[in-house]
Amino acid sequence: MSLFAELTNSVNAVRPGRTTMRNYDLPLVVASLTLVAIGLLMVYSASIALADGPRYANYGRYYFVVRHALFVMVGLFIASLVLTVPVRTWQQFTLWVFGIGVALLALVLVPGVGREVNHAVRWLPLGPINFQPSELMKFAAVLFAADYAVRKQNHMNSFVRGFLPMAIAMAAVAALLLKEPDLGALMVIVAISMGILFLGGINGLIFSGLAGVLLATFSLVIWVVPWRRARLFAYLDPWNPDNALGSAYQLSHSLMAIGRGHWIGVGLGSSVEKLHYLPEAHTDFIVAVIGEELGFAGVMLMITLFAVVVQRCFEIGRQAIAMERVYNGLVAQGVGIWFGVQAFINIGVCLGLLPTKGLTLPLVSYGGSGIVMNLCALAVVARVDLENRSLMRGGRA
Repeated sequence: MSLFAELTNSVNAVRPGRTTMRNYDLPLVVASLTLVAIGLLMVYSASIALADGPRYANYGRYYFVVRHALFVMVGLFIASLVLTVPVRTWQQFTLWVFGIGVALLALVLVPGVGREVNHAVRWLPLGPINFQPSELMKFAAVLFAADYAVRKQNHMNSFVRGFLPMAIAMAAVAALLLKEPDLGALMVIVAISMGILFLGGINGLIFSGLAGVLLATFSLVIWVVPWRRARLFAYLDPWNPDNALGSAYQLSHSLMAIGRGHWIGVGLGSSVEKLHYLPEAHTDFIVAVIGEELGFAGVMLMITLFAVVVQRCFEIGRQAIAMERVYNGLVAQGVGIWFGVQAFINIGVCLGLLPTKGLTLPLVSYGGSGIVMNLCALAVVARVDLENRSLMRGGRA
């Protein structure tokens, strides 16, 4: 065989590997869309009986699932637009996004502006929908913490210059969220900020001290508020008759629902607890309905899918950092922290591992603001991955 023929065969053997490289991360896309599809199915199952009760008597049987489907469509449309925005642009406008998030959190607290539900003022009424600024704040916290870690890279060992400015910014956000109150969202935002600072190389002693202070602060916030303290005691003993009929009512019925599911569940649509026994079955406690109808297998599928999403976010972030695009990498990993922490808290609450908190399950629970911001966050991660792949091919990001 001639030398020319050998070189031709070699080129042909290499070329397919280069041209078949995808422009997207297949496991991330499949896991995310599967979670969205499961969410649509379970919101339908968990909410179809609500119209039979007095609270939602004026709503049709398909009211919640139709709205949720519309929110998913809007979220996918906005996410497709977000995917076209270079990550560098997000970095340039980070302070604007963060400032808008803080302003909207403050606007919610203006008398007559914010909408109150169950003694909490967390929503801005926008015609037929309600927007929850804390969901935007989670997204803004990812961008802000990543940008801060990059800008302060040379001062991460300094308490005054490396940590204090971030602490002041987060304290302002915390004050607004506690005023609503929304301790669950605050815990997620704090976890995002701390996680990104840790990945960004903050001094270990400062980080340990911060973790201790935050733990003490959260404990104090829970202890000084009677209804939060009651939730904690109810969580420790949910089967006490006083607790089961009071602060632990949701938890006890969630545990009963999951217990009925056994290994493979009682069957899709056959949940008993969703028939007005378990409050918020289509939002905060949708995992209980999944556990009852799909059993241990369904819950484990959910956990596995979230594990895939988090792992791919961290891997995409690692690739970006390896190519010296630190901001991109920290943003992707920050989204992974967001989804991982919020899913852990939501599932942990439904399983009785954590005290009850008002947090939805990302991509799955009913809710407009949440599903839209979740999809936008994943679109930013997909953009980071797209730029990584472009650089791998020798092109420009």
